[in-house]
Amino acid sequence: MKVSSVVRSPVLLLQLILATFQSIVARLLNRVCNWNAGGFNSPATASSALNSDSKPERQKVDNPATPTSVNYHFTRQCNYKCGFCFHTAKTSFVLPLEEAKRGLQLLKDAGMEKINFSGGEPFLHNKGDYLGDLVQFCKQELQLPSVSIVSNGSLVREKWFQKYGEFLDILAISCDSFDEDTNQLIGRAQGRKSHLDSLYKIRNWCQQYKVAFKINSVINTFNVDEDMSANIAQLNPVRWKVFQCLLIDGENAGEAALREAESFVISDQQFQEFLDRHQSVACLVPESNEKMRNSYLILDEYMRFLDCREGRKDPSKSILDVGVKEAINFSGFDEKMFLKRGGKYVWSKADMKLDW
Repeated sequence: MKVSSVVRSPVLLLQLILATFQSIVARLLNRVCNWNAGGFNSPATASSALNSDSKPERQKVDNPATPTSVNYHFTRQCNYKCGFCFHTAKTSFVLPLEEAKRGLQLLKDAGMEKINFSGGEPFLHNKGDYLGDLVQFCKQELQLPSVSIVSNGSLVREKWFQKYGEFLDILAISCDSFDEDTNQLIGRAQGRKSHLDSLYKIRNWCQQYKVAFKINSVINTFNVDEDMSANIAQLNPVRWKVFQCLLIDGENAGEAALREAESFVISDQQFQEFLDRHQSVACLVPESNEKMRNSYLILDEYMRFLDCREGRKDPSKSILDVGVKEAINFSGFDEKMFLKRGGKYVWSKADMKLDW
């Protein structure tokens, strides 16, 4: 993100300076704690040690979970630079289409009911046609009850809806603020293009092509004091997922990370105050750090489950190599927390009875 994009707003500039200062202090305190603990180890060194041959084998789950709902991050590439991103562009790899379909068939055979495609930015690869082919395959061939996408919305075009819209149940657009300067500050933008213009345009397309519309927001230092109630009411999404900014070592924290999200982190109390301010919004679905960390089944671009229990993403072997049952043993998935946070809901547009 560029400071020049927010110099027109003294308040936002002051927020950036304060957040940067807090981040520096937090890092210094962390180093002091490490020294006091008996020898300094950087996050990168610690990560390397854990990934070495001496790393203890992760605990295998006795009763493997059923992959009812899976989040497939098939690409890490993105055209935005959100400062808190927890799934960054560490590779450019994307599976061949037929291999991805083979993996999705394995998941369906293991009990998958819902697939969510994410990234990175999923509309970036092959101008959205790779994504569209997977969406159509999952709905038409696998006959999954729910197929959804999470996107920043900047690359979504009406012709995509015309070709693939009938196969998609839910489209979630990420929007962290209804102030353009704040979006620029966060990195939720490409150049000076309006993120909000895309949001409203897609909302209309979703209604026109009968796709349930959803909004995801990450609450952080720069938007925690905002009141979004009126904007959410106007857009009227089926769900408004509100996430507390989460640190993941190797992604948005630590020396090996491509992002430095420490300056975006808010306290549990700040997050609760944001929720209290929006308690009148009926579609709000809050997710604190505690609820988020282990309650998602995440597949990376190699179709490996990612275990986030230790505050980083430890990959299993690929389901393409060892099958779903073996790989999911090392996913770290907390099925009870998945249900507690409302992970199972009415997720097929055929059952939503929406007024199109």
